Amino acid sequence: MTRPLPAPLADWGPPTDLVGVLCDIDDTLTWEGRLVPEALLALARLQAAGLKVVPVTGRPGGWVDHIARMWPVDGVVGENGGLWYFMEEGGLRRCFLQSEADRASNRLRLNALAKQILAEVPGCGLASDQPYRELDLAIDFCEDVPALGDAAIDAIVACFERAGATAKVSSIHVNGWFGAFDKLTGIRRLHQDRWGQPIDPQRWVFAGDSANDEPIFGAFRHGVGVANVRHFLPRMDAWPTAITPGSGGHGFVELVDRILSRG
Repeated sequence: MTRPLPAPLADWGPPTDLVGVLCDIDDTLTWEGRLVPEALLALARLQAAGLKVVPVTGRPGGWVDHIARMWPVDGVVGENGGLWYFMEEGGLRRCFLQSEADRASNRLRLNALAKQILAEVPGCGLASDQPYRELDLAIDFCEDVPALGDAAIDAIVACFERAGATAKVSSIHVNGWFGAFDKLTGIRRLHQDRWGQPIDPQRWVFAGDSANDEPIFGAFRHGVGVANVRHFLPRMDAWPTAITPGSGGHGFVELVDRILSRG
């Protein structure tokens, strides 16, 4: 059975009781490797309108620390759901799904797996942000290495899975980790810790672009993909409800314009 294609953004509208906006970062707020300035301003526009803002990314804990402190956001989920940080009275609160001992043990296994993947998949590389990671291993297939094809990406995923790790494909990396969590897990945990209650998936909009966003597209009624998500739809069982005309951060700005114009 053929599933319906996502609707154009013009045919989509946010819930009337919208609470906030969740968004991926790479190729959702960025484009061609750089943060789109208007996309950062769009986050501030959402907050000014009284909406909560939470980026949900595969990027490392070190980046999440900076983003939670410096960006116009109410919290950040990082490393594909393995950690979540937010500002509260007294400073930054850092939360992890795994204990410090488990993270240290898993790091030894991931370090050994990194050597194996780099040897087995020619052309891939260790992500440049790997030193700032707490729970996962990021293998670069197009950010700082010449872009690899789908066969190489599939080979990287297979290496992770043979080792018993979870693997998720983003627009730039294959991220792998030991343990059962994903971006949706992190969103739920952050919302509970930050606001003291479960998240209502009917009252949030999520913006994403790639296969590691699939759990959120599957759980949230108002999932919107930026235009470049089309490349990853064959890898996803759960699709966004709508797709923006523009790619990356430019598409995110279109989404925010649509949300605020309906407010």
